[in-house]
Amino acid sequence: QVQLVESGGGLVQPGWSLRLSCAASGIIFNVYHMGWYRQAPGKQREVVAGITSGGMRNYADHVKGRFTISIDNVKNTVYLQMNSLKPEDTAVYYCNAANIIVVTERYWGQGPQVTVSS
Repeated sequence: QVQLVESGGGLVQPGWSLRLSCAASGIIFNVYHMGWYRQAPGKQREVVAGITSGGMRNYADHVKGRFTISIDNVKNTVYLQMNSLKPEDTAVYYCNAANIIVVTERYWGQGPQVTVSS
């Protein structure tokens, strides 16, 4: 059974940092692309950052230079380090695992809330 368990959300002030964690069980990272998405109230879910099974990273333009996605293969955990947070980063953040072979196979975390406000 696949599970993505996220942690690390919360309320911070503009300019502060947060690190989200996504502990994965039941999957092997080298056959999945891992990513972080977010959804703000009244908006569609959007991709924030991704890391391919080969280790290539990509970021949405509005988080480049501020957010970093990484993987700890020993802990089977994906991280999203978020620096210089802005109020517009406020959203529910979701971890995603996409199977590179079975393209219809995708899993989502539960979505911790990140609120950036003074």
